[in-house]
Amino acid sequence: MENIEESPADERAQTPPERGLLHIWQSAGPSAQLPPERVLLSRPVLQTALGEHHGLLLTQGGLVYSFGELLWRHVSVPVSAPVLEGSLLGKTVVHVAAGGFHCGALSEQGNIFMWGENTAGQCGLTEKGAAANITVSEPSPISVVDNDVIPPAAVRIVDLAFGREHSLALSAQNELWAWGSGCQLGLVTSTFPVWRPQKVEHLAGRHVIQVSCGAYHSLALVRSLPLKNYNTQNPPEKRERGQSPHYSVTEKEESFTVDGGHYCPLGVELTEVMTEESSQRRGGPRRRLQPRGRSAGSNPGSAASLCPYSEDGKSNTKQKNLPVGTRLEPDGLTERDGSPKSHPLSGWRSNKNSALSDERELQNLLQKLSGHSLETRDTSGLGDTDSLSSYTSDDSCVSSTPSTDLLTSSYNEESSITSQTNKNSGLSVSYSSSPVCLEDVRLSLEAEKQALQGQKSSSLTNINQRGKASTNRRRSLPGTPTRGSPRQRRTCACRPSSAGRVHSTAPKEAGDGLPSLDTEVWSWGRGSEGQLGHGDQLARLQPLCIKSLKGEEVIQVAAGSHHSLALTAHCQVYSWGSNMCGQLGHVNSPVTVPQQAKLSEGLRVWDVSAGQSHSLLLADGDCVQPVLLYCGQQQEPMTGQSERSHRGQRSHHRSPNRAESYTVRPTLLPFCMEMGYISSVCSGGQSCAVLADHNIMGFISAIHELASRERQFYCWLSSVRKLLLTPLRNRESASSSLGEPCTHLFFSFCESFARLSALIGRHSTSLTYFLHDVQGCDVTSLPLLTHTEHFLDIYKEYCSSVGNFQVMGGFQPLHKLSLECLGSQQTVLAQLCVSDQAVSGDVDLVSMLYWPLQQLHQYSRVLLKLAACYDVLTTEYQSLHQGCSQYESLSSSLLRRKKEAENTFLFWKTHSGKTEDLRLAQRRVVCESSNRSLTLQNAGRFSNHWFILFNDALVHTQGAIPSQSIFSTHHVYPLTCLWVKPVTEDSSGLYAIKITCPEESFTVVASTPQEKNKWLRSLNQALDQVLGGGGQGSSPGVMGMSRTASYTFTGEGRFKDAQYTGGWLAGRVHGRGTMKWPDGRTYVGNFKNGVEDGYGECIIPNKVLHKPDSYQGHWRDGKIHGFGKYKYASGEVYEGCFSDGQRHGYGMLSSGKLAKNSSSVFIGHWVHDKKTGYGVYDDITRGEKYMGLWLDEQRHGTAVVVTQYGVYFEGTFKDNKMSGPGLLVSDDDTAFHGEFSDDWTVNGKGVLTLANGDCLDGLFTGEWSAGLKVVGTYTKPVAEELEHKDRNSLLRLGQYVVPAGQRWLCVFDECWSRLGCDAAGKGERTIAWENIAVSITSARRHSPDLTRSQTKVLESLELIPQHGVPVTTANYDNIRRYLIKACETPLHPLGWLVETLVTVYRMTYVGVGSNRRLLRQAVLEVQGYLTHFFRIVRFLFPGLPDDGGIIPEPPASNGRHDSNTAEQGSVLVVSCSSLLLPLLLPRLYPPLFTLYCLQEEQDEAQYWDRILRLNKQPDQSLLSFLGVQEKFWPVWMSILGEKKQIVSSSKDACFVSAVETLQQISTTFTPSDKLLVIQKTFEELTQEIKPMLQGEFLWCMDDLLPLFLYLVLRARIRNLGAEVNMIEDLMDPNVQHGELGLMFTTLKACYIQIQQESTT
Repeated sequence: MENIEESPADERAQTPPERGLLHIWQSAGPSAQLPPERVLLSRPVLQTALGEHHGLLLTQGGLVYSFGELLWRHVSVPVSAPVLEGSLLGKTVVHVAAGGFHCGALSEQGNIFMWGENTAGQCGLTEKGAAANITVSEPSPISVVDNDVIPPAAVRIVDLAFGREHSLALSAQNELWAWGSGCQLGLVTSTFPVWRPQKVEHLAGRHVIQVSCGAYHSLALVRSLPLKNYNTQNPPEKRERGQSPHYSVTEKEESFTVDGGHYCPLGVELTEVMTEESSQRRGGPRRRLQPRGRSAGSNPGSAASLCPYSEDGKSNTKQKNLPVGTRLEPDGLTERDGSPKSHPLSGWRSNKNSALSDERELQNLLQKLSGHSLETRDTSGLGDTDSLSSYTSDDSCVSSTPSTDLLTSSYNEESSITSQTNKNSGLSVSYSSSPVCLEDVRLSLEAEKQALQGQKSSSLTNINQRGKASTNRRRSLPGTPTRGSPRQRRTCACRPSSAGRVHSTAPKEAGDGLPSLDTEVWSWGRGSEGQLGHGDQLARLQPLCIKSLKGEEVIQVAAGSHHSLALTAHCQVYSWGSNMCGQLGHVNSPVTVPQQAKLSEGLRVWDVSAGQSHSLLLADGDCVQPVLLYCGQQQEPMTGQSERSHRGQRSHHRSPNRAESYTVRPTLLPFCMEMGYISSVCSGGQSCAVLADHNIMGFISAIHELASRERQFYCWLSSVRKLLLTPLRNRESASSSLGEPCTHLFFSFCESFARLSALIGRHSTSLTYFLHDVQGCDVTSLPLLTHTEHFLDIYKEYCSSVGNFQVMGGFQPLHKLSLECLGSQQTVLAQLCVSDQAVSGDVDLVSMLYWPLQQLHQYSRVLLKLAACYDVLTTEYQSLHQGCSQYESLSSSLLRRKKEAENTFLFWKTHSGKTEDLRLAQRRVVCESSNRSLTLQNAGRFSNHWFILFNDALVHTQGAIPSQSIFSTHHVYPLTCLWVKPVTEDSSGLYAIKITCPEESFTVVASTPQEKNKWLRSLNQALDQVLGGGGQGSSPGVMGMSRTASYTFTGEGRFKDAQYTGGWLAGRVHGRGTMKWPDGRTYVGNFKNGVEDGYGECIIPNKVLHKPDSYQGHWRDGKIHGFGKYKYASGEVYEGCFSDGQRHGYGMLSSGKLAKNSSSVFIGHWVHDKKTGYGVYDDITRGEKYMGLWLDEQRHGTAVVVTQYGVYFEGTFKDNKMSGPGLLVSDDDTAFHGEFSDDWTVNGKGVLTLANGDCLDGLFTGEWSAGLKVVGTYTKPVAEELEHKDRNSLLRLGQYVVPAGQRWLCVFDECWSRLGCDAAGKGERTIAWENIAVSITSARRHSPDLTRSQTKVLESLELIPQHGVPVTTANYDNIRRYLIKACETPLHPLGWLVETLVTVYRMTYVGVGSNRRLLRQAVLEVQGYLTHFFRIVRFLFPGLPDDGGIIPEPPASNGRHDSNTAEQGSVLVVSCSSLLLPLLLPRLYPPLFTLYCLQEEQDEAQYWDRILRLNKQPDQSLLSFLGVQEKFWPVWMSILGEKKQIVSSSKDACFVSAVETLQQISTTFTPSDKLLVIQKTFEELTQEIKPMLQGEFLWCMDDLLPLFLYLVLRARIRNLGAEVNMIEDLMDPNVQHGELGLMFTTLKACYIQIQQESTT
């Protein structure tokens, strides 16, 4: 044939590339092998794909070439001159695939292009025109759309695989899509061809790694689902290789047959006509490119009934063992989209009571069934076993073996699985949902009896009909369409049968980037040659897991026309299916299950491919260069003519005839060595192809060497694990032979060995994948470089586990155990031993198990080779070189560890005896002084001292004779708490080293300077290693002076038996740490010089109350000192100051929530744990509050007492009771002034004044609440005296109270101490500022959950402001802003002061203390706060003037009245009220204003009554009533910008803005702010009056007062009297006589006027 397309001339190359070299040849045996033909292209070939008689090449740049018989174009292209697929130019193809007679290409974007034969819909184009167009001549795009999502989305494809009549695609989501015809699609459908790609729902939710297609079957490599950990103790022994996992073959049983004409494995009922038709057509010729004619009813799945017997022969009594979540769906007969399936099971009904009544009967049945031979074959069909023509009967899939398989294997397979997979703990491996019924079992027993009696069975159909009256729901055949959505059935569909370990890793592109070895192989399609691997020759409509390959770590699958291959990570090949030409590489039977191919010793296969009747394997041999192995048909070379006719003849057959001669095992192809370094193999039809690379600069050979060594290493690890570790671990006598500690270490070692083995297996697999795409991969993506830390960790762990086992002397008993256990396998094990020390076939286990460490050096060496291929400045070189040094460094480090372990083992062997309690697995000997090289300073003449330095402790043994292992005592000093310091040589000439420990120190003397240096270096290196350094040692004396470590104290003292974890400094606890005592005491906090110092939290158990005390706060010199919070076990809580462990200074003690009979709170001054000085005691239970002086826990001195009933008392206390003169005032103003002898008890002279002014003067006795006895004179005052009553009563109050200036001195003292001052004003200012900065910084460090704004404030407060400079108007504002920030932050000393003052003020005047008679004291107390506070501020800012002083500079901005300063002329007056009242008063305002309101209660009632009455008048009427001149009456008012005239009925229409401004007085806190509101009100009033008057205008009081009176009335301000009195009491004295003072006087006058307004 002539070529239609010629490839461009420039694509031919005289000098081909050195990478991606392609060699193609026709398959034949090695004896008559045709020489490979090399394809010369200018670009490297990246991938090749071979069909039956054609092939595709993918080259660099994404170009695709075709060659062979391109029947869809009627051309034949020689392989030497492949033709370019021009229509794919610009598509950047990344993958090609070839089916039997069709092709496909995959673009970088994941789009599919297909061309070739389309008779079965395998090219996936739309149905329109498909019948007329049975071929697609040019690559055409097909779309894969997922309609399950909304909106439907295009699916990105990453891999393709094609058979003769079907196509499979793997998506980026690792899901499988299929189109074409036949049961090999795995789709739940009965309509073929399938034109559009459909998802293989049976694998939905599974992670498919790779897919491969045979002629009429499909294979998928799938990630195993993670198993639940059923941890079985004794997993069953693995079956022997070569034995069928599904049934045993017995020659004694008479074989029997059952007519298979009625049921096929797909569940399709065949008519007699169809059976005859199909038997006639066996071996019939097959014509290509011919429109198919379908016979009626030939579509598979069109019949109504499914196979009545389940392959899973478990009875449903086993169903109780289903894992939780398994759903049995009796009626789930709808597909995922809800449409009914095409298999209506109308005759089936579910049986709820389906448990077997007799389990023994079932067991007998299973035993009988499992004994029958399945070797009976229909030899007449050997010529062409897969003999149905797909053009006439479609894929009816009639098995070529008799239907006995249906009856026997369906029970046999599952019964053997049951016995094989006991480790499932009773898991029922359910592939479909319907249970088996007892009736079916009985029926099958009858059928079996008939068969054994020599009668022909009446076919399975008759069995089914015979039992129709009692038929129940049966389980469907595994692989047939199952009911319900696969997503819903995911828990029960294909339950993995190898439980016992949890798989955390994922296959290819797993979570950690390394491929997983925990895989399964699933197969489906036709099985007439056994190519599905399920132990039978049945077809499968849906994917089914090949159970015998579970746990075999399959990493690649390949499908030939009628056989299948699986490659494992152990470099073994399993094969099954057609073995007509020896393509399986073995002669084991049966071929229906995977069997190992017979490989020569030392060959490790790492790539496989399968053609029509041959298999091609790529393997590692003795050298780095890979070798090719071939198994399959042997044939003589032919001429071109005969070859072509032979090929044409063969193309009509479904599968080849049995070859006359074929290889029994894979044989080496000698010409492979001339091809270079082969990276992948490909087979298809009768052809073979390989891709190879030339070794440029050693790069290719280095990559191959790395992969080859890793595969060899993994095989070695697997062999050791299988031959040695697993048998020993499973041996029952292991623990008794090894002893308890060694058994634990051995198991630990086995686990680390398993982890190393798993890592190496995954790494070798990853390297194999890397080699397949060596041109497209970046060398920096090598796992050795991307997962360096993981490799290093695994190797370190492994080395430690071997060393620990060796140190504890585990290898000797293990060797004995291995001799007992292994027996004949010792020789096999000896071959694995790579050490030269294996004498007389004896196995040196130590060397063998240390051998894996040498692999690190190999990594380093190969990475160095690879680095040599790059320029020094490239990132590849840097990465490779860094990896090389890391692995080399670890290699030398682990070899040192190995040496240390050996030395330690010899040490214990030599010094066994009483030192055994020092023998720990992780402990290694560094050096020891048995030669008296080191002794204790000032030791006695006859005493012996032996020092042993381990890697974790220094042991000092006294009175020892090392050679005889006799000693009296030994001390162990952990290195974590050991400090070493060399003693400088003095005149004494001693070579001394000082050793410091937490509880003792001693000096050791070396015999020579060299010995001293040796010990110093060893000690420092050991310390460095323990403290996390590199073990290189540091300069003597500096090593870890400050460190973190754990230690348990043993000596006498405060810390006896306490366990400490935290910071140390030169042998003493220092820094943050945790101390725990055995009695339950715990301290967490800071230490300094060996004791608690700084902030800490402590818990102290109380044995009496069985609750702990707890303390949070500051410590000094091991005692509670400073501010803190102490919670007592009794429920009491003290928050305040401590000194030397006692409450001292300011503090608040609350009794807790109803902890005792009486609930109370005390806040005040403490001295040496006792209440002394001023304090407030709130007795909540009695409803009394005491505010006065204390002495030694007793009330003593002047005080005030108020009760909840409004009684007020002030007087003197003595010995905790009222004693001496006092004043008592009741709520109704009845007052008694006289002598008291006890609480509320009068005894002596006194004057009783009644509310109406009447007086009683005389001698009084008795209790106030119970009644008084009196001998005295009653006086009725005259009218003039009544007028002065108020004034006199006010003068009497306050004569016995504690002066405001003497209250709460303890609070201010604590603030001074926080600033670093011993007393008020006595201290260094710079130290005070430093203390502030330190407290803010430490608070920031200990409060990680601060908000962003809080952090900013603290940062600004950390900066020390300019405090020494004179204060000017410019920097006065800075001081004011600093104080505002400081007072808002409790972490600042000033902020703490403000917060505490607010607390004590509220404690005094809230609740019972809210008594109107306390108002005067409350006001004086605020003024006292200001005085003390101002003194502290002036100490910090000495430039501030005295209270009331001036800053003689013009203000910073003219015309502005500062709310916190009063301006007089051009000077700024500074007072404590103007500076500090805005900081304090807003926080104190609620209790203080409440007292004002209580004081003004009666006057307020009068005022409010007048307000309500006068406000009933309209505006003009009210203005007239108040006497406002008419010229001031507004005429117009503005409503929403619109002018409206004010009429006589208008109300609330005049001076609206001024009224609203005045109402704001209630929203402000400080007098200065309230005065500003009054000022703004005057300004607003003036603004409204001005337009009415012409010219300049000045107020006179006669005009102003009536108008302002109107404003006050209309403003309706509640508690105006309280507001006025508060302003008057607390306003800055500097403004009393100015403009603001005048305005305030006007407001006060208005208030008095309204109050005294006549009500008539």
